[in-house]
Amino acid sequence: MDARLTEVQQQLFDWLVEYIKQNQHSPSIRQMMRAMGLKSPAPIQSRLEHLRAKGYIDWTEGRARTIRILRPQGLPIVGAIAAGSVVESFPDAVEQLDFSSSLLRPGDYALRVRGDSMIDALIADGDVVIMRPVQDPKTVKNGTIVAARVNGEGQTLKYYHRKANQVKLEPANPNYPVIEAPATDVVIQGVLVAVWRGYGFMAS
Repeated sequence: MDARLTEVQQQLFDWLVEYIKQNQHSPSIRQMMRAMGLKSPAPIQSRLEHLRAKGYIDWTEGRARTIRILRPQGLPIVGAIAAGSVVESFPDAVEQLDFSSSLLRPGDYALRVRGDSMIDALIADGDVVIMRPVQDPKTVKNGTIVAARVNGEGQTLKYYHRKANQVKLEPANPNYPVIEAPATDVVIQGVLVAVWRGYGFMAS
């Protein structure tokens, strides 16, 4: 199951984390309904089930107010990305990046970097890049660092440039070539928000 949360699931999870931190016990369904602006318990129950299935919370069956937070506020690391070539496809391997920031939006996710083709952009092998999904590729500006697939192959992290119907994916390391392809062969899956290096992060 995809561990990323929808916007409404993230909203409920964030509220639960704060409520339990302040009150040292979990809220009632009615309190959650009020907090989320809902008049029916069904959406709350559905969101709770999804949060449980994705490993964010758990509770004791048959007992009220037993919700427990299993994950800290943070961001799912849903796989790895090549900062080199596009020939390798990395399987999803969900971890949790343990931090929260006002920079984050629902739907943001993280990828672990493999390779050094973006080293001159201060993105090193082993770093974690925080990405934001792209709804409309036409809104992506030239010079933006993106996660992209070319011809359906593995994701690569590069500077994006488009002119007419041609796309260039440029590394930040002179030892790697520029990737050129028709725009129809390039799928932009995310734009860079920040880089995490264990002790902190840098906004893009």
